[in-house]
Amino acid sequence: MSQQNPQPTGHYARTNDPQEPTSQAGSAQPDVGSRLNAPAPSTGVPDVSPSFQRDHAAADGSGHQPEEQPRVDLLEEGDVVDREPTEQHGTAELGSESDSGDSSEFPSADLVYGRIPITDVSPVVEGGRFPATAIPGEDIRVSATVFREGHDSLGASAVLYNPQGHEVQRVTMTPGAPGTDRFHAVLRPLAEGHWSFAVEGWSDLYDTWRHAAEIKIGVGQDVELMFKEGQLLFEAASKESSRSAAEAQAFEDAAARMVDTGLPVEARLAAGTSAEIKAYVSERPLRDLLTSSQRFPIEVEREAAGRGAWYEFFPRSEGATWDAEAGRWISGNFTTAVEALDRAAAMGFDVAYLPPIHPIGRNHRKGPNNSLEAGPQDPGSPWAIGSAEGGHDTIHPDLGTFEDFDKFVAHAHELGMEVALDLALQASPDHPWVAEHPQWFTTRADGSIAYAENPPKKYQDIYPLNFDNDPQGLAREVLRVVELWISHGVDIFRVDNPHTKPLWFWEWLIARVREEHPNTVFLAEAFTRPAMMQGLAKAGFQQSYSYFTWRNTKEEIEEYLEEVSHETSSAYRPNFFVNTPDILTEYLQFGGPAAFKVRAALASTASPLWGVYAGYELFEHVARPGAEEYMDNEKFELRPRDFQGAVDRGESLAPYITRLNEIRRDHPALGDLQNLTVQSTTDSAIVAYSKTKTVERDGHEVKDTVIVVINTDTHATREATVWLDLDSLDLGDHDFNEDGSFWVDDLISGASWKWGTHNYVRLDPYIEPAHVLNIRRNVK
Repeated sequence: MSQQNPQPTGHYARTNDPQEPTSQAGSAQPDVGSRLNAPAPSTGVPDVSPSFQRDHAAADGSGHQPEEQPRVDLLEEGDVVDREPTEQHGTAELGSESDSGDSSEFPSADLVYGRIPITDVSPVVEGGRFPATAIPGEDIRVSATVFREGHDSLGASAVLYNPQGHEVQRVTMTPGAPGTDRFHAVLRPLAEGHWSFAVEGWSDLYDTWRHAAEIKIGVGQDVELMFKEGQLLFEAASKESSRSAAEAQAFEDAAARMVDTGLPVEARLAAGTSAEIKAYVSERPLRDLLTSSQRFPIEVEREAAGRGAWYEFFPRSEGATWDAEAGRWISGNFTTAVEALDRAAAMGFDVAYLPPIHPIGRNHRKGPNNSLEAGPQDPGSPWAIGSAEGGHDTIHPDLGTFEDFDKFVAHAHELGMEVALDLALQASPDHPWVAEHPQWFTTRADGSIAYAENPPKKYQDIYPLNFDNDPQGLAREVLRVVELWISHGVDIFRVDNPHTKPLWFWEWLIARVREEHPNTVFLAEAFTRPAMMQGLAKAGFQQSYSYFTWRNTKEEIEEYLEEVSHETSSAYRPNFFVNTPDILTEYLQFGGPAAFKVRAALASTASPLWGVYAGYELFEHVARPGAEEYMDNEKFELRPRDFQGAVDRGESLAPYITRLNEIRRDHPALGDLQNLTVQSTTDSAIVAYSKTKTVERDGHEVKDTVIVVINTDTHATREATVWLDLDSLDLGDHDFNEDGSFWVDDLISGASWKWGTHNYVRLDPYIEPAHVLNIRRNVK
């Protein structure tokens, strides 16, 4: 269920003590400083060797300042060095104390800018107070603004550090749009843990020389001076300790040709600008004035935190039977619900999500379709938790025992699935908490306990919790409940309405739980203001429901995909649920079977996380009049379904869903969030986007690209030209046919076409509303 109630704001730091949630602002000071070059020698060659480093904010937060150490060799791309990231700066003797009257350090250590300014680094969450998030093998897009004074060339690198603080990856960043000074790169952590990254800026000695030499020598200006500078530069490069013998020899040969006046000027210049030299300096640039940002944290969590397909069902409906004599349905249980696990696994789902499985209150119990009057046979809403039988630490008697639940979870694990349990922090009027801890609820002016409301919706059968009266006691109790279910094999919690609880509580609880149980994953069921949804992500929720459910037009879809894949992806991971027991959108109500295909294709390919509520595969679309809610809502009554019969009659979407999940497993490009590129189309209903990722298979790098083209108009055939940004597809020479085209294979229909920059498509929603295309690589 979803409520959208405004909540007071505040910030509490994570603490290891469940009894004392505290408020701490915290701070993170960037490494700062600058470097002063000694005067350049008369040859004009920059000082490329002497360099010094200082750490102004130790990565471990200790504040310890390591001693300055000289660095003799030029740092090179690909080097693995175990050192703290620092702002690089040197020292210059400006005069004795008696000359200046000032013994303070120069330049001062409290400067913001380093020698090469580095600003606006991403992904950084609130200046590094919270970590950016990732999963093993995920590509992280790193960006920064790097600039300098004057006209000399500069470069930038993104550097990844493992949980032990060792550098494990260094990537030269690519300049962005001209004039923006933005640089971009991709880093890829390979294991779970507390990682970090930094951005380095540096003076590009080779590109500065090459640019000036080509211009000046081209017009006959300072010819011998430029060659002399080139000689000194290449000689210094040849002496770098990490250069191979072949590289060192190439630089030595280039240095010799720089000053060989017996050669034509053109040949001397060509020796310093050859493809071989450019390749060497591209791989390991010649750098000076090296400046580094501080290290920024990245929390790399297990794969289920960021990738997965979820299937939601009510255990009480699975295997429910009709008792003709009593005139009522008899609830299913964990034993009969095993069939639902088999069904979900056969469709390729990774997570079986269960609504609350606890006893249900009778006081103010709701009847069918959320009616206020419940009959004696009505089961009530599972979210109205608590009765005389118990509360959040108890299983509803109709569903079975803890032993039955343990067998259910064990069967899920045998199928390669995990069980996610709903964590709904609320109580029915009959919950033991109400009598034992009335301070955990809100008492109104008339003495009654406030029930839940989301005007105009009212939930008289549910009392919200109040975290202001006894925060320590309530926090300890919730922690106890969560740890109880973890002990029974639950590692994933879908949290109901987390936005109606204070953020400090979630930050504290999730950190406390993951400290002892690092595999635990929390999904936020929060349809509310963006600030709160993103705040929950920063507080520790690894994934969240999203507004994808209501983004149905081309413009809405394109805008939202850009937002979640590029603007908020540093911490917020959207789970694209196509429906929920609470939500049946008008698009599904009136779009026919094609609408169900469209939304499933979009959700499963655009996000690494997607979810389906049972009944979706049966095209259930009848809503309660005037509402986006199912008629005969399963929240309030049992809904047994004939899933297999629908498959046998050809009236089920299960085969299509199964194919989508197979495609997700086979194509690693679909497992990342940030690699999505929206492509252009000429039709107002056709959406196109692509995802590309390079992976290693059998010791070889393999590029995987998926292009998705979808007709969002479920009632009419649409035709369009799809214009592709070929750079985003990372195509190589061997991927093109002789005529300049490349092959795409439709992973849904099996058809193949030759494509290029612009491509004609025709999508009939009554036949197939979507292309899911894979680029065929290495055709030559």
